[in-house]
Amino acid sequence: MSQLPPSVQYPEEPVVPDEQAAPKQGATSALAQELREGLFKDAKNTIVTLLFAGIFVYIGTRAYTFIFDNMKLTGDGSLANSWLVIDQNLTAFMVGSEFGRTGIGFPMLWAAIYLTAMTLGFATGPEKGEEVDPMPGRTRASIIGPALLGAVVLMTLTDTFTPKLLMALIPLAFFVGFKGVGLLPEKVMVHKTKILVVLAVLIFLLETGFEPSNVDSFGGLMLTINAAFISIVLCFPIGIVFALLRRSTFGLLRPVAVVYIELIRGVPLISLLFMGEFALGFFLPPDSNPLPSVIRSIFMITLFSAAYVAEIVRGGLQSVPTGQMEAGQAMGLSPLTISRRIILPQALRNSIPALVGQFIALLKDTTLLIIIGQRELLGISAPLLQNAQFRNQGYAPEVYAFVAFMFWIMTFSMSRASQRLETKLGVGTR
Repeated sequence: MSQLPPSVQYPEEPVVPDEQAAPKQGATSALAQELREGLFKDAKNTIVTLLFAGIFVYIGTRAYTFIFDNMKLTGDGSLANSWLVIDQNLTAFMVGSEFGRTGIGFPMLWAAIYLTAMTLGFATGPEKGEEVDPMPGRTRASIIGPALLGAVVLMTLTDTFTPKLLMALIPLAFFVGFKGVGLLPEKVMVHKTKILVVLAVLIFLLETGFEPSNVDSFGGLMLTINAAFISIVLCFPIGIVFALLRRSTFGLLRPVAVVYIELIRGVPLISLLFMGEFALGFFLPPDSNPLPSVIRSIFMITLFSAAYVAEIVRGGLQSVPTGQMEAGQAMGLSPLTISRRIILPQALRNSIPALVGQFIALLKDTTLLIIIGQRELLGISAPLLQNAQFRNQGYAPEVYAFVAFMFWIMTFSMSRASQRLETKLGVGTR
């Protein structure tokens, strides 16, 4: 009788749990678990969390009281909202106290503001047939949000209806320029840079009432923006030229670039501003009309910033592999064409973060104009605080908080716009 083989033992199949039978964890439970793990994981985390929560609550309470529920005495002994000093002097903070005495007129100023908004839209709008790179909502909000917040604050501080209406129409001018650039033919868009230069000059002429000497009447935010923008526009190409000269092989030009860069970077900006205010006239012909004080200051800020831009661009040029130059030479291109078409675009792309940082520093350096008697956004504050109605009444925190808020709007928007440009150009990627 044949013996049966022993029975084979097969491993048991794992039991797969029914996903539908398992209870689903809701979004609220997941958030609560994440908060517990991140903030209340153990006793030490809990203590630190409660400590910082108390600090934030205290700061938030004090900030709310400072902004919305702050009453102070005026010169006549009555109580008033602490932001009265900004409300009553808003025009001086925006354009200075001397602007209205020149006869330029606010219609021209508002025309310059609308043309500026349209020019920004024209510069950033997509051309005909150009693919629009989608911008995430978070990025768009970080770029536009500060400007809208600033506009809301200014409209809140404005008592009359006309300025509020005029400010509300500024986005419309930007939209016209942003969409209008896509309607222009290609023959016109070839000269886009020239058009932007003409528009910038026209904006400046409108601001000055077609009399450039009126620039000395600028003050407040108007002087800050003009000094910073003109200096940025001028120092950028000057810095590029000196960066190229410093890397050139010409025996005469390279030492000139090195002397200029090292000399300018070796002195503080305030010394150059004093030189422009008191010593620049010695280098001009005796019978020539003296330049306006604001123009001389802008000239010195431009020279100062151009030296730093030159070093930043030189670092960008060194980051470009030498194989790029060799490839251009192998194709029979001239050294000028290689630099302009191949090397320089890559160097500028790599230099964007440092360049924007320098431009932000330039914007903040305009506050040094107060030392030579020019009343920009910060410089306009001291005379207003000496008014009999606000003198020795403790309004300085509100004034300097407003000035800091305006500077934060400009610098934060610049930094976010540069980050958007870095992402679009692929800075840091190959």
